[in-house]
Amino acid sequence: MKKYFTPLLILCLLLTGCSGLPTAREMGDMALLRTLGVDPSPAGVAVTGSTGPRAKGLQGDGEPALTLSADRPSLSAACLAMQGQSDSFVFFGYVDQLLIGETLAEKGVRPVLDYFSRDAELGLGAQLWLVRGASARDALSAGGDEGIDTRLETIQNDSKMGIANLTRTAGEVYTDLLELGSAYVPALSPAGEGGAVLAEQGYGVLKGDVLAGFLEGEAAKGLELLAGGSSADVLDVELPEGPVSVKVTSACTKSRLEFQGDVPSALKLTCKVEVRLSEYRARPAGQGLESLRTEVARLERVRLEGALEQLRAWGTDCTGLGAKAGMLHPARWQGVQADWPERFSQVPVEIQVEVRIL
Repeated sequence: MKKYFTPLLILCLLLTGCSGLPTAREMGDMALLRTLGVDPSPAGVAVTGSTGPRAKGLQGDGEPALTLSADRPSLSAACLAMQGQSDSFVFFGYVDQLLIGETLAEKGVRPVLDYFSRDAELGLGAQLWLVRGASARDALSAGGDEGIDTRLETIQNDSKMGIANLTRTAGEVYTDLLELGSAYVPALSPAGEGGAVLAEQGYGVLKGDVLAGFLEGEAAKGLELLAGGSSADVLDVELPEGPVSVKVTSACTKSRLEFQGDVPSALKLTCKVEVRLSEYRARPAGQGLESLRTEVARLERVRLEGALEQLRAWGTDCTGLGAKAGMLHPARWQGVQADWPERFSQVPVEIQVEVRIL
């Protein structure tokens, strides 16, 4: 038999406080956290959150960024403790930037990602950053009253335009750790006078869920080539006709596995790079253009070799070269997938770089 609630009965439930409905809150009564940082602490875990600059009143006058922190045995306990530090209700549903300190990465990031995957407010859509040489709490304080949200958003937008490091969400890193056993994370570090800004510091590489090491400089550029999302770069080449500068506009690396029986015998990489002439004294043509193409290919190959040397030493195929190559040989790949990190360190690698000058 169906039951129907009359308007009078609903009114009675509301008046007696038995409705079970959440209490409504005005946006002005809420502290909307945008950035969350996690570090280890003697108590267990240290959590720091920041709202970024907040609007105040009808005129939209700005208030300083609100920073909250708590050290507790668990993430959930620390987040709950932060509720009592603000006059407003602390809401975690707007967190879109997650910072993990280097010391925590050395212990393992899996508990943090597990928590984000299960929490109803947080989720895995937040951008993930690894703070190098400092704690996440130190990095969050780098922005002062303005917070660091704007700086992180700038790097994120620059990455989309190809002029900053590759950015990654917590979900992308979590998926790679589960499927590949390793992952790469963009690294930042407080810099400038008093550590007032956050500067890009290459990439941290996780093996399992523990920090294996960092790639920086040319090796970091090599990682970007392997990942197929190279950030914009300018290569300076010396030719007989004079110096020439070219701008890298795109890069794509494809992998292929060769087998002897069921054993991988070679990992072959083909990296296709497109560049555009940027500066020159005399426009290269003919043999000069071919010399330019050869030199750009050599420079990019050096980057690839530098990245692969480190990744193979760590046994971390964090860009999924083996998995992508295995799609052509699914049955054979299934047989070697479990011990691929060890095989990745040993299988011969052949690199071919193809350069197209626009």
